[in-house]
Amino acid sequence: MVMLKGKTVLIADDNERNIFALSAILRAKGMRIISAENGEMAIEKIKEFSEIDIVLMDMMMPVMDGYEAMKYIRTVLKKEKLPIIALTAKAMKGDREKCLEAGATEYCPKPVDFGNLKEIMLLYLDHPEE
Repeated sequence: MVMLKGKTVLIADDNERNIFALSAILRAKGMRIISAENGEMAIEKIKEFSEIDIVLMDMMMPVMDGYEAMKYIRTVLKKEKLPIIALTAKAMKGDREKCLEAGATEYCPKPVDFGNLKEIMLLYLDHPEE
């Protein structure tokens, strides 16, 4: 059975409270946390840290939003197999499809239900896309 312990997660969110809350929960599960305040910073972190196992990407951020960042990660960085979970507070009809089209592996609405997020993370950490 796959565990979160020992895995590295990049949390890209412009809201410090969101980063703090997710970090606290995931760190308690034994994960290593890397954070970024916008999509541009997330791209730089992915270039810098090859050990990132999964990304939690907020969609609405300044400088570069999650949609642009995911497209860049998939096309320019060629990180097709890196699991990216899109997080969005809008949660409107069609959001999931829009996130998947932009390059998300999966979608999780905000406020984040940690039980749901954990299930998604375990699924993609156990069976990375081939």
